[in-house]
Amino acid sequence: QVPLLAEVYGIEGNIFRLKINEATPLTPRYEVPDVITSKLSTLRLTSSSGDAGSLVLADGEGDLKCHITAKPFKVDLKSEEEVVMSINSLGQLYFEHLQTPLKQRTTKENKEDTSVDASQENQEDLGLWEEKFGKFVDVKVNGPASIGLDFSLHGFEHLYGIPQHAESHQLKNTGDGDAYRLYNLDVYGYKIHDKMGIYGSVPYLLAHKLGRTVGIFWLNASETLVEINTEPAVKYTLTQMGPVAAKQKVLSRTDVHWMSESGIIDVFLLTGPTPFDIFKQYSYLTGTQAMPPLFSLGYHQCRWNYEDEQDVKAVDAGFDEHDIPYDVMWLDIEHTEGKRYFTWDKKRFPNPKRMQELLKNKKRKLVVISDPHIKIDPDYSVYAEAKEQGFFVRNHEGGDFEGVCWPGLSSYLDFTNPKVREWYSSLFTFSAYQGSTDILYIWNDMNEPSVFRGPELTMQKNAIHHGNWEHRELHNIYGFYQQMATAEGLIQRSKGTERPFVLTRSFFAGSQKYGAVWTGDNTAEWSYLKISIPMLLTLSVTGISFCGADVGGFIGNPEAELLVRWYQAGAYQPFFRGHATMNTKRREPWLFGEEHTQLIREAIRQRYTLLPYWYSLFYRAHVAAEPIMRPLWIEFPEELNTFGVEDEYMLGSALLVHPVTEPKATTVSVFLPGSNEVWYDSKSGSRWEGACTVKIPVTLDTIPVFQRGGSIVPIKTTIGKSTGYMTDSPYGLRVALSTKGSAVGELYLDDGHSFQYLHQKQFLHRKFSFLSGVLINSCADKRGHYPSKCVVEQIFVLGLKKQPSSVTTYSSDGKDEPVVFTYCTTMSTLSLEKLSLNIGTDWEVHIK
Repeated sequence: QVPLLAEVYGIEGNIFRLKINEATPLTPRYEVPDVITSKLSTLRLTSSSGDAGSLVLADGEGDLKCHITAKPFKVDLKSEEEVVMSINSLGQLYFEHLQTPLKQRTTKENKEDTSVDASQENQEDLGLWEEKFGKFVDVKVNGPASIGLDFSLHGFEHLYGIPQHAESHQLKNTGDGDAYRLYNLDVYGYKIHDKMGIYGSVPYLLAHKLGRTVGIFWLNASETLVEINTEPAVKYTLTQMGPVAAKQKVLSRTDVHWMSESGIIDVFLLTGPTPFDIFKQYSYLTGTQAMPPLFSLGYHQCRWNYEDEQDVKAVDAGFDEHDIPYDVMWLDIEHTEGKRYFTWDKKRFPNPKRMQELLKNKKRKLVVISDPHIKIDPDYSVYAEAKEQGFFVRNHEGGDFEGVCWPGLSSYLDFTNPKVREWYSSLFTFSAYQGSTDILYIWNDMNEPSVFRGPELTMQKNAIHHGNWEHRELHNIYGFYQQMATAEGLIQRSKGTERPFVLTRSFFAGSQKYGAVWTGDNTAEWSYLKISIPMLLTLSVTGISFCGADVGGFIGNPEAELLVRWYQAGAYQPFFRGHATMNTKRREPWLFGEEHTQLIREAIRQRYTLLPYWYSLFYRAHVAAEPIMRPLWIEFPEELNTFGVEDEYMLGSALLVHPVTEPKATTVSVFLPGSNEVWYDSKSGSRWEGACTVKIPVTLDTIPVFQRGGSIVPIKTTIGKSTGYMTDSPYGLRVALSTKGSAVGELYLDDGHSFQYLHQKQFLHRKFSFLSGVLINSCADKRGHYPSKCVVEQIFVLGLKKQPSSVTTYSSDGKDEPVVFTYCTTMSTLSLEKLSLNIGTDWEVHIK
C-alpha cells in the first residue's frame, strides 16, 4: 500500500523518460548524478484522454505517442499506431519500499503489542535485511530496496549492448541460464561466453529490426541483472487455420526484464528510428567520445613491468633498431615507491625527468598507472592529506574503509565527492607530482574498485560514501568518477590547453567523455583474440568508441603465430596496446625471429599509414557520435544477414576488416554485404560484388581488409618513428569507385594535441568527391582554419573501367598541369604519383 509516483517526460530528439519513485520514501533514494550531460531540453507533452483510466501523451515532434493505462499499469509506445515497445505488459514492475529499521520497529511494536508480527519474523528468516557472503555480513538498514521493470519490444529479435561481458555481440536468451549481470568486478583471466559482469557496466541496450532501431537506457549504478527472452514470429498458413487466420501473423517479440538492487526506476527510451539516430540520442544524454590526442592513436608498448630506466631505454631503442614505429611507453605499479602512486622508485627510476626527456626527443610519450587505493602510511603525503581531509570511503561504523590491494592495507578515495575529485585533480600538477612532465599521461586500473579480501574481490556494499550513500547504490559508477577526476587533472595541469589521455579499466555510461577503455586481463589464447571483436563492437555501439584489447593476451605466453595475428587485429581496432603480465616471457615485437618481426612491423606500419583515416573517424565520433568500429548491421540496417555477424566489422563506412582468429588458417570466409555494393581488396585491388561470401586464401602476412566502392580513404605515404614525426609527411588518397563510378571521403586535421580546434576553430575539414572522372578537394566546414604544409602526392583509383587519355590538375590559383599516370588494364586501377597538391586548398583532378 505504498504509493509510487510515475513521471513521464518528452525529451528533444525522440526520447522519452520514465521515472518511478516512492511518493514519500522514508529517506531519499539514490538517483545517479553526473552521467547525464546537461540540463535536458524537455518537450511539452500534450495529453488526450483515451478510454476511462487511460491517457495518451504526444510530444508534438514526431509520430510517437505514449499510451498509459492505469489498471493494470502499462505504457505502450506507439509509432503510427504500431506498438513499438510496451512497458510492464508482463506485470513485472517491482518496487521494494524502504522500511523502518528492524530494531526500531521491533522495539516500537513490542511496546504496543506483545506478539511480534509473524511476517516480519519471516522476512528476517529470509535474510532480506541481512545477507552473508563468506565471512562478510551485509546489513540493509532500511531493508531490501530492489526495483524491476519489464519491456516488450515488438517485432525485435536482435538485441545488443549492456557491456561488459566476454560474450557474443548479439545478446542471447537468458531463459535457460544466468541473466546478464552488470556489476563491476576485477576478474583475472575472465571466462569467455559468460554473462558474469566484469570490469565495466553500461546499462544500455539497443534493439534492431528491419526499419527500426530502439534503445533502452536504464540509469542505475547498483548491481543490475538483465533477463532477455525472445519469442520468434509465428506465421499461420491457410491450410492450418482456414481463410480468416491466413491474415494473422504473430510478430516476434523480445522481453527484457531489468532488475537493480536499489535506487529508483529512471529509464530513457530512445526511439531512433535509425541506428545513427540512436547514437545521437544516446550521446545527447551521456556525451560523445572525447577527441583524443593524435599520439594515442599510435601503438602503445606496455608490460607489468618495465624494470628500470635502462630497460625503458633499451626497449625504446629496440623499436628504432627494428624500424617499428611506436608512440607510448607504459609503466605499471612497480615504477612507484612501494606502490605509492605519484611517486618513483628511487633505485629503479632515479631520474624520471631525464627518462621522459629521452622519450620526448623522439616525440614519444609516457603513461604511468594510478589506482584508487592509497597505501595506509602516515609518512606518505597523499595518504596523510586525504586522511586529514576525510577523503576516504568510510566503513559502516564510521571509520575509514580499509581493504587490501597492491600496497597491502589501503584506504580508498571517495571519488563520488566533488571535493575529493578536485583535490585528486590537483595531484597531477607538475609541482605536486614530482618527476612528471608534460609527456606523462595516466592509466586508471583496479578501479572497480578491486579489494583483494573483499566479497567478490570488491568493496562491501554497506561502505559509506559522500552524502551518506551506501556503496551498493553507486558501485558501478566508482571507476567513472576516478577517470573523470584524472582527465580533469591532466587538463588543469596544462591550464586548460592540452587534451588528456586516460585509460580506465572500470567504466559506466558516459565514460567516453573522459578517454579510453580496454577489455582487461585477457589470456594469450586464440579464443580470447576471437571474443575481443564482439566485446569491442558492444562497447562501440554503447558510446565507447576508444576501446581495445591487450594485444597478445595479458596472461600467458602467446605462440608466435597468435602474436602476429593479434597485432594484425589490434592494428585495426581503436586502442592499440601490447601488454603482458609480470611472469610472462618478454615479447617485444622483435623477439620471435626475423620473419615474425617483419610481419608485426608490417601490421603496425599499416596502422600508421591509416592515421589520417583513424583521426577523421575519431572526429566523427566526437562531433556526431558515430561509432568507429561498427558491426555490419549499422552500415547495412536493411540486410537481415548482417544482424548476427561478429567476426568482421566496418571501420567507419569505408573499410571492412575480417581479422584471422584461427590457428594455421589457409582461408577465411568473408561476407561482403550489400547487393548494390562493390568491394576491393585493399592490398591487391581485386574486386568483388557485394551480397556474397567469398573464400579468401590467407598466409601469415594476410590481413583481410576491403575498401567499399564509393569511398575515398586518406592515408600517409611515409611513416615516421612516431605520430609526431609525421605531421608534415605527405598524403595519399585511395579512391574506390562505386558501381556508378563515384566516390566520397573526408579528412579532418588539426594540431593533434590542443583544444584550439574547439576554442579558436583551428582545424581543417576537407571533403573529397569523385564523379564523372573529376576528383575534387573542397572545404567541408568553412568555420575551420588551419595552415598545413602537407601535400597529396599520390592518388590511387580502383575500379576505373577504361584507360584515360590524359590527367590534368587544376588548382584554386588557376594553374593547370598535366600529370604522368600509370593504368593497369587487368586490375582497372589508375595510379598518380609525384603530385604536389596542398591538402588544405581547393583543387581538382580531371581524368579524361
